[in-house]
This record gives sequence, structure tokens and C-alpha cells, in this order.
Amino acid sequence: MSPAPYLALVLGLAALCQLLAYRLRVPSILFLLIVGFVLGQVVSPEVVLGRDVLFAGVNICVGIILFEGSLSLRFRELRGLGKAVWRLCSLTVVIAWFLITSAALIAGVKWELALLIGALLVVTGPTVIAPIVRQLRPTRRVSSMLRWEGIVVDPIGAVLAVLVFQAIVVGAPEGAFTVAALTLGKTLLVSTALTLLFGVTLEVALRRYLIPDFLDGVVFLAVAVGALVLSNQIQPESGLLTVTMLGIYLANRPGLNLEHVREFKEHLQVLIVGALFVLLGGRITPAQVVDVAPTALVFVTLLILVVRPASIWLGLMGTSATRQERTLLSFMAPRGIVAAAVTSIFALELDHAVETARERASRGGETAQETLALEARAEHLQLLQEQAASLVPLVFVTIVVTVAVYGLGVGRLAERLGLATTTPTGVLFAGASAWVRQAAGVLESLKVPTLIVSLAPGEVSQARLAGLRVERTHILSEHAVEDMELAGIGSLVATTYDDDTNATAAREFAHTLGKRNTFAVKRQGDGGRDTTRTATKLTAPAAFDPPLTAPELEQRMREGMVVRKTKLTEQHTLEDFRERSPEAVLMFTVEDGAATVVTSDQPVPESGVTLVAMVRPRAGKS
Repeated sequence: MSPAPYLALVLGLAALCQLLAYRLRVPSILFLLIVGFVLGQVVSPEVVLGRDVLFAGVNICVGIILFEGSLSLRFRELRGLGKAVWRLCSLTVVIAWFLITSAALIAGVKWELALLIGALLVVTGPTVIAPIVRQLRPTRRVSSMLRWEGIVVDPIGAVLAVLVFQAIVVGAPEGAFTVAALTLGKTLLVSTALTLLFGVTLEVALRRYLIPDFLDGVVFLAVAVGALVLSNQIQPESGLLTVTMLGIYLANRPGLNLEHVREFKEHLQVLIVGALFVLLGGRITPAQVVDVAPTALVFVTLLILVVRPASIWLGLMGTSATRQERTLLSFMAPRGIVAAAVTSIFALELDHAVETARERASRGGETAQETLALEARAEHLQLLQEQAASLVPLVFVTIVVTVAVYGLGVGRLAERLGLATTTPTGVLFAGASAWVRQAAGVLESLKVPTLIVSLAPGEVSQARLAGLRVERTHILSEHAVEDMELAGIGSLVATTYDDDTNATAAREFAHTLGKRNTFAVKRQGDGGRDTTRTATKLTAPAAFDPPLTAPELEQRMREGMVVRKTKLTEQHTLEDFRERSPEAVLMFTVEDGAATVVTSDQPVPESGVTLVAMVRPRAGKS
């Protein structure tokens, strides 16, 4: 197969796998790796693309993924979590490296390779953490800790693996230590210098409007790839650290608007992740998996049951992380694309090291003793190379098992710990008018979580007196958009008197809740002509049936209407309800604690749900 049809097939399968995973609510990586594994038995990516092109492309793509993820890391997220995140990215890494190395030794891996595996697998990664967090929607604290660990530890693991690999190649302990120290120093120096160079350049270009908005994403992509490649040319395998530091630097510069960049990179990242897992999964053969299965079984079991819990509890001792948060973090360490890619790269580098050692041994040394030492070194590296053939399938199995275990099991654990919900059913209200407070109270009585956001002191006070959960802030404030706790919330209804605020809030929260779950009350004063009607892309779906404006809903409350719940049954159907309350405004349906916003174009079940509606009180009832 030629490269063009093969790449088209990979992209198509990657998109299909991710769509299927979304529908089934399971981690997409499981489908991607399995499909890649099957496709690899038919056509090998190395045969089609060539080994050099494949690994160069993988390295660049991994760099783009880390750059995209690091652009979302803001230091303000660390309020109250700074010590915990610092420990996750330092002490916990050291503990995990020691424990993973020990687990590999117990599983029968030679000690040099065990050290390398330990360095490679301290990483988790945004490619597996982000989809699980998106589906799980945990508390802000847990989400911040997972994302910072996943993104920051990836380049740390890669650099640590470089140091170990250099030490393995050098061989002698005293020489290995010197090489490792020099490598670490050069890596930090190069990454810091390039981060400042490219970071300051991009910042100045943005502040002086030298880059048009539509080119923001393209320019940032080009700079990130250039920084990655240049860094690797100056100091091998330092590029991942460089792009991660560059992303964090840009994300935390005050006044920089990077929304165009983040949106562009997010879409690109989803595409790249799918393609990479299919490509790398295709490099594994069934025979390799069978050969490594006994070792992998012991190794992964220790990884899940011993290594991760021990490293989290020891590493976070004395921090602000709660017992529940530590428990959840203890069972949340899936491995991702960085582990797979870097392992494949180092397996290839070991092949090159063996070839170099053989050439040096064949030329001989200045003395017979030096020649014997070179031959012994070449023979030792040859033995390591033979065992290293199992590294890639071992990591492949580790990725599949950890993603399956953590991805499929963490949701139930998080719910039991009260840190997340896999089926968010609550309602977020923007605005706190009287009818909003009544609706929220009715939903709460039906076990539906609600959150009200308002800046009006009187409305906020009334909501709090009613025992409702309320945030005193503007729905478009940085706190509301970036930091507000949305665990358990599944939909938004924007109800303010400002139509533009409602529409903007619906579009903004659609990134988190999904477009089909964000609504606004009917707009006021839109004309019937095309010249006065608001553009469709600037509006949000109108909530309720019939859809009414904020003043119209408030007026109905002043006329004596109230928000109440009604159980629809076969004896009292929706049709019966409409006959008795023809003026009613249908707002929500609730079934098994899940609320659905009613709209004029969405049919309401005739029975079997509880209807929340604004109605006129019946005679004799207030």
C-alpha cells in the first residue's frame, strides 16, 4: 500500500474509533490501539512510511500534543494546590521511578532495562487523562492535579529516560554519572533558553498585533514544531521539555488572548492522538504480545495495586490533598502516547548504540586490554538489545490494561468518593430571578443538583436564604468560565435580561457541557426581517415551551403563576396536564434524578416523567 491511501485509512479509522468511543462512553484509546494492532497485521506502518519518517513524525506529533496541553496550565489553578502539584511532579516521580524499576526487576527484566522502563512509565499523559477527565468531569481540584501531573511529568519522564539511556550506553558508573549530569544540565539550559527566546518573540508579536487572528494557530504550531526540532538538534530528546515550558510560559503571561490558538490546537490534538495510537499499535505483532504476556501480567498488576497507590500516598503526605483525592489519584494513572512513542524511539536508539559499539570494537583499541573492553561492551549491549525487543510490546500491554482498568473503573470510584459524576444531570442557571429560584428549588426537591450564578446582591441573598447553591459572580467572568465548580452539572439555562450575555454564556459553556445542553430564554426584540434578526451563530437554542423572554417570564410570576412539579402517569398524561393548565410554561422533565430542558421542538413524554412547569395555582391553593 502506498503512503497516501494508508494515511487516509489511518485518519478515517482514528475518527471512527473516537466517535464510537464517545457513543459508548469508553476510553477511545482502547479502540484505537486494537484497530491499530489489527491493521498492523495487514500492513506495517514502518514498511509504508519508513522507520525514520515514522519516528520523526511521531516525535513532532507528541511535541504538539504536549504544547497544546501546556497552554491550558495556569498557575492560578494551583491556589491551595501548589504543594500537592509540586510533589506530584517531583517527589512522586522519584518514588514511582524506584517502585516501577523494582516491579520490572520482580517481573524478570534486566536491571539496566528496568531502570529505563521505570523512567519511561512514570508518565501518565494528556492523551489519556484529558478524555477521561472530560467524561468524568471531576472537581476542579482533582482535575487540576491530574492535568498538571499528566502534562508536566511527560517531558520529565522523557528527560529521565534520556539520562538512564546515556548511562546504559556509557556503562562505567563513574562515567555514567558524569554523562548524566552533563546531559541534564545541557537539557535544562537549552530548554530554558529556547523557551525565553520563542516565548518572548511570540508575546511581543501578539501584543503588537503582528499576527492576524486567523493565523494565530498556524504561527504557534510552526513555532512549537521549530522549537522542538531545534532543541532536539542542540540536545537530543530535550524538545518535549522545551515545548512544555514554552506552553506554560505563554499560558501564564498576563493579557495574552490565546483562545484562537487553544481552539486550533485542541482540534489538531484530537486528530493527532487518534492517528498516533493507530500507527504505533500497528508495530506490535501477536507473537510479541504472547511472548511478553507472563512478564506483563506480573508487572502491570504491581503497577496498579502497589506502585501507584504507594507513590501517591507517600508523595502527597503532608499536603492539602484530602484522603478522598489521594484515593482517587491512587487509581488514576493510565499510560498514553508519550510512553508508547518514547519507548519506541529508545528501542531504535539502542539498535544504533549496538551498531556503533560493534564498529568501535571492530576497529579495536590502542591496547589489547582496550580492545577486549570494547568487545565486552558491544556484547553486553547486544544482550540488552535482545531483551529490549520486549520493551515495546510490554509498554503496549501496559497502556491497554491501565487505560481499561482506570478508564472503565474510575468513574464509579469517583462517584463513591463524591469527587465526580459520570452522568452529570444538574442545571446551571445564569441569573437568579424569582422564577429561577423557584425552579431551582423544585429541581432540588427532585434530587437534581442546581447552581445559580448572579451578581445581584438581593437575588443572591434570596437564593441563599432558600438554601440554594449560588455563586456571586458574572456568568462571563474569568472565575465562572475557568474556575467555577461544575461537578454534577449537565446543562445551562441563561436567563438574564441581557440577550447578548445569555447567548455568549451559552456558546462559552458549550465547550464544557456540549452545544445540545446549553440554552437561553427567548431573545427580546429580534425583528422579523433578515436585516434585524440576530445571526444564528450568535444565538442559543430557546429554552422552554412556549419560549418566552426574561421580562415575559418575570411578568407571569407577578401575575401569580408559580413553578411546580407534576408527575405524568398513564392516569394523568401530558395531554391531561395541558387541558387543565393551558397557559403553563413547560420547563424541565425529570426522570431518575436527571433533568432535561424542555424546548418547543422537543417532544415531552406523555407519561413516566416528572414535569416542572410554571402554572397558575388551582383555586384553593396558593
